[in-house]
Amino acid sequence: MTRGRTMDAFTAGILQRIHTTETDLSRARESGDDFLVDVEQAELEDLRRLAAEHGVEVGAATV
Repeated sequence: MTRGRTMDAFTAGILQRIHTTETDLSRARESGDDFLVDVEQAELEDLRRLAAEHGVEVGAATV
């Protein structure tokens, strides 16, 4: 997950935030809240970019 290193607090935190945001995005889609979908999608893209910049591998998208 982090190129053979043990998971540090940053890695664990960013992966948790990504998971939470993916869940929130799914809920927003299910509720039909287009504005919230846009907000959550933007947040998810930012988190994935931040993870990539720090060498954190993120699994396949669940949403």
